[in-house]
Amino acid sequence: MRFLMMTTDDGAAQAGPPDEKTQVEMGKFIEEMSKSGVLLATGGLEPGGTRITSSGGKITVTDGPFTEAKEAVVGFALIEVRSREEAIELSKRFWAIVGDGQGVIQQVFGPGDPFPGE
Repeated sequence: MRFLMMTTDDGAAQAGPPDEKTQVEMGKFIEEMSKSGVLLATGGLEPGGTRITSSGGKITVTDGPFTEAKEAVVGFALIEVRSREEAIELSKRFWAIVGDGQGVIQQVFGPGDPFPGE
């Protein structure tokens, strides 16, 4: 099962780079997950981005940042694990390293994957 674990920013968190201890711990965690084959991809996202809207055959492109965005996704990890519970445990380990914050975990479906309820 694949899951996308996203870190969100509601504007309440203090910005700034993590301290050296946090960077070392996170590096070890990422290396462990990569070597075990659990971590498929990870990264941070640019603030704002570009919004693409399609309505009535008309395509609109709008550059961010977007003031109405209350919880922007600022980072992600794509993982492959056996269960949602395993994804939650990995997320708990992540938050134990980085401290306060919030995120979202969503299952990723691909070609041939059954959707819930099928």
